[in-house]
Amino acid sequence: MKLIFEIVVALILHPIAFILVLVNLAGRDDLTQAQKIIWAVVSIIWGIGPILYVLVGEGSLW
Repeated sequence: MKLIFEIVVALILHPIAFILVLVNLAGRDDLTQAQKIIWAVVSIIWGIGPILYVLVGEGSLW
């Protein structure tokens, strides 16, 4: 259920989802600086980036 809600948030409210992705990236210690930059660039893609981050990057939007 949480995943479905995160996908809806990413599709409808991308700017908020993008900010939440950046906040989550800033707090992650398991990624290198280059990986964080790549995920930040990928998450810019409207509607798709945050979904990829949640599904593939094992991230969360809160």
